[in-house]
Amino acid sequence: MLSVQHLGFSYGKRQVFSDISFSALEGELCGLFGPNGSGKTTLFKCCLGLLPLQAGSVQINGKDIRSLSLRDLARLASYVPQEHRPPFPYSVREVVLMGRTPHMGGIFGIRAIDREKTRDIIDLLGLDEFEDRPYNELSSGQRQMVLIARAIAQETRIMFLDEPTSALDFSNQVHIWELMRTIVESGTTILACSHDPNHVAWFCDRVVVMDETGSIVANGTPAEVISEPVLDVIYPDTCAVRRVDRVQMVLPRQIAEHDKF
Repeated sequence: MLSVQHLGFSYGKRQVFSDISFSALEGELCGLFGPNGSGKTTLFKCCLGLLPLQAGSVQINGKDIRSLSLRDLARLASYVPQEHRPPFPYSVREVVLMGRTPHMGGIFGIRAIDREKTRDIIDLLGLDEFEDRPYNELSSGQRQMVLIARAIAQETRIMFLDEPTSALDFSNQVHIWELMRTIVESGTTILACSHDPNHVAWFCDRVVVMDETGSIVANGTPAEVISEPVLDVIYPDTCAVRRVDRVQMVLPRQIAEHDKF
C-alpha cells in the first residue's frame, strides 16, 4: 500500500534524512518510532506531498504521488497532524464532515450519506456530547479526537497519524489504538508516528525505528525491534525490556534494575 524508496529531504543545508526506504502492507498498522528531531513529521509530509520530494520516490497503492492530483491523493490518504487550530470557529460536526470533502462533487454538495457517515463516526468516538461546540474552543485532547474522526470520515486506503494519542488521557489513548486495530482489520493501512515504545509494541504489526540522524536503525515486527539493543541506539542507557504477565514492557532502566520485573 505504501512504498518509500531512497527518500531524502533537507531544510536548506540541514539534512533531515537521506536514503529512507520502507513499505507498509495493506491492512497493516505500521508504527514510526524515534526520538524528537529524527524527521518523522517531515517524512509524513513528504509521503503526503505536503513537502516536495528532493530525492527518491513515494508510491501509494502503486501510484507515484507526484502523478496524483490533490483530489485523487485525498481519496487515497488522510492525515492527522500533531496539532491543528483552524482560524474559524467551525463546530465539531462541521470539522468531521470536512473529511467527506474528497467524495463530494458537482452541484450536489453534501449528500445524505455524508451526513450519515459523519453521524456514525461522531457516535463511534463519543464526540456527541460536544458536537455543536466550536472546535477551536476544545482542549488539545478533544481536538485530537475530532481530527481522528475527520480522518476516518475521509475513508481512505491509508491513514497517516502523527502522534495521534499524545494529548489524550490514558483511557482515550487505549481507545484510539484499539480503534486503529479495528480500522486495519477492514483493510485500511495506518502509519502511526509515536514516541511511546509500549504503544507500538502492543498495537503495531510492524515498526520502523529512526534515530536522531534521520536514519532507519530497525524495521520489523515489534518483538524484533523493540529490544534493548535497538533502544540503546536511540536512547542510550535509558530503557529496559521486560515481560510482565506475558506482555512485553519497556521500562526506565533504573527502575528495572532496582525492582523485580
